[in-house]
Amino acid sequence: MSTLSICNLHASIGDKPILRGLTLEIPKGQVHAIMGKNGSGKSTLAKVMAGHPDYTVNSGDVLLDGESILGMEPDQRARLGLFLAFQYPMEIPGVTIANFIRAAVQSRLPQGEELEATDYYAEIYSKMDALSIPRSFTSRSVNEGFSGGEKKRCEILQMAMLQPKYAVLDETDSGLDIDALKIVSSGVNSLRGPEVGMLVITHYQRLLDYIVPDKVHVMAEGQIVLSGEKDLALKLESEGYDWVTAS
Repeated sequence: MSTLSICNLHASIGDKPILRGLTLEIPKGQVHAIMGKNGSGKSTLAKVMAGHPDYTVNSGDVLLDGESILGMEPDQRARLGLFLAFQYPMEIPGVTIANFIRAAVQSRLPQGEELEATDYYAEIYSKMDALSIPRSFTSRSVNEGFSGGEKKRCEILQMAMLQPKYAVLDETDSGLDIDALKIVSSGVNSLRGPEVGMLVITHYQRLLDYIVPDKVHVMAEGQIVLSGEKDLALKLESEGYDWVTAS
């Protein structure tokens, strides 16, 4: 079963319920988008799937190709094939991008198998060239002093190297000007294919001009309240969300 399945998921932070019976399925080979107002639970969904410790899952499940991941640590979920691109990527001073990504790739290899440096650098430079990222990027500390666009390109580079089964992009367009948005979107599109499913979380339709989704879902009060084709995003952009929650 090649899907990322979210099944009647209820989750809270402290005593505040946020996700209230959310159900969604993202098959491999498809890009799905979630849109919704601030506070609807979009970023909470991403964090719960990734295993953020601040959130409590009260009921429901998240299945990656039929296997429940909710009892796993975040690194286990990542090794199984789940990738999260953060809305606000953290700075890691003193750790170069080359070493950071190399450690992540190494952790995905079978125990006892070593990543050859020559092979690693050949691959990362190939990915960087394809994403129009200068090779000098590898010597910089992770996200330290980066612009918004550079941080998001670094996330896409990580995704390209890790080759996840499913990628969750949490407001990748946040803080990007139009030129950076085009570059990042091009990088995401270059990674689309039959072996990866993507969930794109965004407030705005503009991102979906460049990363065209197969399906669009509207989230409100911790639930998916409406799903449709890509044209749904255009209607939300022109008419807002009130008509959805009123219907």
